[in-house]
Amino acid sequence: MRTFTASSSLDASPDALFAWHARPGAFERLVPPWAPVRLERFEGIGEGDRATLRIGPGPLALRWVAEHHDVVAGRQFCDRQVQGPFPYWNHTHRFEPAANDHAGTTLTDRIEYEPPGGALGRQAAPWLEDELRRQFAYRHRVTRRDLSLHRHYNPNGESLTVAVSGASGLIGSQLVPFLTAGGHTVRRLTRSGPTEAGEILWDPRTQHVEAEKLEGVDAVIHLAGENVFGPWTPAKKQRIYSSRADGTRLLAEALAGLDNPPDVFLSSSAVGYYGDHGRDRITEESAPRDPGFLSEVCEAWEAATDPAAAAGIRVAQMRTGVVLTPAGGALRLMLPAFWLGLGGRVGARDQYFPWITPDDVIGGFYHALWTDTLEGPVNLTAPSPVTMDTYTQTLADILHRPAFLNVPSALVRTLGGEMAEEMILSSARVVPQKLRETGYDFHSSFLSEGLGHVLGRMPAT
Repeated sequence: MRTFTASSSLDASPDALFAWHARPGAFERLVPPWAPVRLERFEGIGEGDRATLRIGPGPLALRWVAEHHDVVAGRQFCDRQVQGPFPYWNHTHRFEPAANDHAGTTLTDRIEYEPPGGALGRQAAPWLEDELRRQFAYRHRVTRRDLSLHRHYNPNGESLTVAVSGASGLIGSQLVPFLTAGGHTVRRLTRSGPTEAGEILWDPRTQHVEAEKLEGVDAVIHLAGENVFGPWTPAKKQRIYSSRADGTRLLAEALAGLDNPPDVFLSSSAVGYYGDHGRDRITEESAPRDPGFLSEVCEAWEAATDPAAAAGIRVAQMRTGVVLTPAGGALRLMLPAFWLGLGGRVGARDQYFPWITPDDVIGGFYHALWTDTLEGPVNLTAPSPVTMDTYTQTLADILHRPAFLNVPSALVRTLGGEMAEEMILSSARVVPQKLRETGYDFHSSFLSEGLGHVLGRMPAT
C-alpha cells in the first residue's frame, strides 16, 4: 500500500471549497488537459453517490466507478474505487480552516492506493507518483484560480442564467463547467434536436431558434463555429463563413426581438481579423492589413451582432488568439513531433504568435460578463505575445527536447495553401489593451508560465 498527499493553502472558506466541489462541473475543471479522462456520470458527493469515468485513449479506455463515503459537510468527502484498474484506491478530500484564526483553508488530497499490475506495477510506482504530483499541482492551481474569480466578480454569490452556444467545443467544454461549479445555471444552445431539458434549439441551417426559451436569461455567450483547420475548399470556406456570420445574426436578431432580453451578449471572434501586421503592436483600434479570407469572416462575424447592440444589449466581440492546450488546437498538433525530438519552428523566425491559455480565455469571458464598461472588440490574448522562434524554444525547453527541424515558410505555404498563409504564417503582435485597462488579472502572463501550466510542468504553489 502506498500513500500520496498534496496540500495547498487557499483563500476561501472550507464551506466554499466543499460547495464548489459538490456542484456540477467541478470534476471537469479538475481534469488536466493532458489526461485522457472523461466523465460519464456524476451523482454528487453525498454519502453513497457515484461518479463514472472513462480513463485512457479511445477504444482502450477503462471504466472507473468511484463511490463517495465518510462525507462531513464543509470538511471532507472521500471516494473509493469500486470498479477500475487499481486493486485498492481511496481518496480523501479534506478542507481544514487555517490556523490561528486566519482566513482561508488548507486543502489536502490524500490517496491510499495499491498500484495495478502486481510486481511490474510496483516497479512503476515512482512514475505514477510523479504523475499524481503533476495532476494535483494542476488541480490545486485551478481550484485556487476558479474560486478567486468567482469571489472577485461575484462576491454576493448571485446565480446567473447563461445561454451558451458551442458548449461542447474546446472552450465551451471548460467554460460551462466553470460557470456551473460557480453556482450559475447554463442553458445550452444546440443545433440538433430533440433538445434535452434546459436546452435551446438554435439551427442556422433552417433559420430556426427557440427564442421564447431565451426570455429572461441574464447573458448569452456565443462560441459556436465551423472548425477552421483543414484544407480550405470552397465548400469548407462557405461553412466557415456561414456558421459565423449567418449563425451569429440569427441569434442576435432573436435576442433583439425578446421582451426580456439578456443584459449582455458575448460573441466569439478571432485575431484573424487583423491579418498580417508584421512586428506592429496591435490593439483593438488597429485596422486590418492586407485583409484575406479570415479577416473578411471576422468582420462579418462581428457585424452580425449589430441587431443585439441596436436593441440596447451590451455586446462584446472577443477576438481570441491561439489557445494553447494539449487537448486540441495548434499545441496538440505540435506535441508529438516535439516529444520525439523532431520539433522546430514553423515559418519565419520573427513572426509573432498571439497565444493564450484556456484558463485566461475563460477568465476573460467571465471578466467581460461582469464588466459593464466593456463592449465592442476585445483582444483575448496574453499580454506578452512572442515570436515564433521564442515560442518554439520555450516549448522545447519545457519538454527538455531539442528543436532544430525548422519548416521553411515556402514549404508550409506549398503544403497548406491559403489556410497556412493566413493561420500559420501570419504575424500578429496582439495585446489585450481593453482587458488590462478594465483590470483583468491574467493567470498566465508569460509563455513559460502558460505552457508550464497546461502541460503540468511547473511546481505546485
